[in-house]
Parts: sequence; structure tokens; C-alpha cells
Amino acid sequence: MTDDWKRDRIGSALRGENPSVLRRLGAGFAAMGDVQFLPGYSVLLTDDPAVRSLSDLPRDKRLGFLSDMDRLGEAVERACRRMDPAFRRVNLEILGNTDGFLHAHVWPRFEWEPAELVGMPVWLYPRERWSDRRFALGPRHGELREAIGRELDLLGSPE
Repeated sequence: MTDDWKRDRIGSALRGENPSVLRRLGAGFAAMGDVQFLPGYSVLLTDDPAVRSLSDLPRDKRLGFLSDMDRLGEAVERACRRMDPAFRRVNLEILGNTDGFLHAHVWPRFEWEPAELVGMPVWLYPRERWSDRRFALGPRHGELREAIGRELDLLGSPE
């Protein structure tokens, strides 16, 4: 499989062609992150590629996106806590400095992280972590993908 879907993450998700997608949620798509040096890293993608920031959404859709971000964060937390006893917490971020579409990052954090990085933003990890093929999303992440997907299903959609 080629990485053509990465050029249009939202369009490929809408067409069912984005292999990183875990589930369709109310306001977007829960997807696994491209890199897994922190196993369980996930992303919530908006379902409208024209939406650049949270404030571009009408209030009801904005709240829906934030609710989906919370749901994905809790699913990652539950799955990672069960799979790794060194799980510490989840960090949630909406940045938008690189990709021009609304998305939220869900970063699990662990006790085994290097001492100089464990209390810092994940963006301070060495650049090579982001491109090292050892950390690329792949088939070896199947069990974790399934665990996060199951947790999303258990959490259901907001009432």
C-alpha cells in the first residue's frame, strides 16, 4: 500500500481509504498517529477539510469535536493503561501549526520515557524519533489499534 492517502487525510477518510482510521465519530475520525514512539498516539481529524481551526466551526459542531477529542483521549487512556503498567497520563492538544486542517493530538505518556523528556511537551523529542521507521505505524500495532477501537465502542457517542 502506498502512502497516497497521507496527501489528503480527511478526503481519504471520507472515502474509506485512510488505513490509520480507527472509527468514524460524530465530528470526525479517530485515527492512529503515523509515529508510535509513544504507543497509542492518536489523532482526531475533522470531517471537513475546509475547517482550519476550532473557531471555524459553529458552536454545536465545535462542542461535538471537543466531545470526540475527550472520547478518543479516554479510549487511549483506558487501552494504554491496560496494556502498559508504566502508563502515566494522556495529553490532549489542538495545535495546527503544520497541517492546515483542524485536528487534535492524543499523546499517551509513560514512566519509561527518558527523564529529561517525560515532563516536557512531546514535540521536544529528538527529530529522528519522528522519522525512524522503527516507530512507524504498522501491523505490529494491530493489538493496540483494536484495544483503542474497542474502548471507543464502549464509550459510545455522547447523549
